[in-house]
Amino acid sequence: MDYRDSYSNCVWTDFNLLENFMKDVFMKLGSSKEDAEIIADVLISADKYGIDSHGIGRFKLIYVDRIEQGILNPVTKIDIIKETMTTAVLDGNNGMGHVISKKAMQIAIDKAKIYGLGMTAVRDSSHYGIAGYYPLMCCENNMIGITGTNARPSIAPTFGVENMLGTNPLTIGFPTDEDFPFIIDCATSIAQRGKIEAYARAGKKLPEGWVVGVDGKTMTDPDEVLSALVKGTAALTPLGGIGDETGGHKGYGYAVAVEVLSAALSNAKYMKDLNGIDEHGKKIPFPLGHFFIAINIENFTAPEIFRSISGNIMQQLRNSTKAAGEQKIYTAWEKEWLTYQQRSKYGCPVPEPLRKQLSEMNIKYDLKYNFPWD
Repeated sequence: MDYRDSYSNCVWTDFNLLENFMKDVFMKLGSSKEDAEIIADVLISADKYGIDSHGIGRFKLIYVDRIEQGILNPVTKIDIIKETMTTAVLDGNNGMGHVISKKAMQIAIDKAKIYGLGMTAVRDSSHYGIAGYYPLMCCENNMIGITGTNARPSIAPTFGVENMLGTNPLTIGFPTDEDFPFIIDCATSIAQRGKIEAYARAGKKLPEGWVVGVDGKTMTDPDEVLSALVKGTAALTPLGGIGDETGGHKGYGYAVAVEVLSAALSNAKYMKDLNGIDEHGKKIPFPLGHFFIAINIENFTAPEIFRSISGNIMQQLRNSTKAAGEQKIYTAWEKEWLTYQQRSKYGCPVPEPLRKQLSEMNIKYDLKYNFPWD
């Protein structure tokens, strides 16, 4: 079967075209050329690796619309509030999260090169795209990378139905001796809002157990869920699902850990303060907190030894006994790497709702791009 067969409603589009378009839109909105290039690179990287919930699908909704609404600053000013040899606290001044986060991880990497370890904490930032982008920076420098971020309330605590915690990814990456690293990039909920948005665009029902309503029952209509999440009448379930019989308390605990590390180290906002709406119902910024850790492998062992052992672990896992009817066992970031190989040939699949958005922005910002669907 052709890889493209499962994307029958999409138009395959050159990545460079989409990346340049997003860059030009951000520049029209006030971002510097350097910052716009970083933002567009983070976003298009999501699509290249098949993380369609965090690429062009969120370009307008999460970034362009918020800039136009005046609740996100396209001009990013970063202040270093406190710094030591191995740590730093940054204030992003409600700027673009991608720019803030790339600088924060680079600071951690630079410190780890000298001292073996580097960690930064960030406050007053914004949505920073795919979390895996930042540990990948560490992998390219023979380092282990860790990051986490809080987000607007979406997850209910175990035995609760009120959305209190963000989807709060805890993301870890390290190099191997294979063609791709190990990067586990996922929310501490079963699914995140972006994935539900992708299901809504595709007109697909959600699996049971992803979302819990105020009555304690699961919800499966993605459009109803997206509306209910905003109203606070539904919540995402933590990893493990509803209750504790299938381990929901474990995902809940990890979400809390990320919330604390994202907020308490940098004195950032948390939980209900990230709702994006004030007491009068007016839209306000989402002042997110993040943290970034870089660990220099060379300070523990030779990088080639680490890569060999980590690669061998991955190979043994993939070569272990498969369940009946299953063709393959994967390790983290393998599917993303395989997707990258396919999309490098064909480009990015753009569904009809996104084609409409891009075409409208092309006219609105007088950019005169020629898209393949025009």
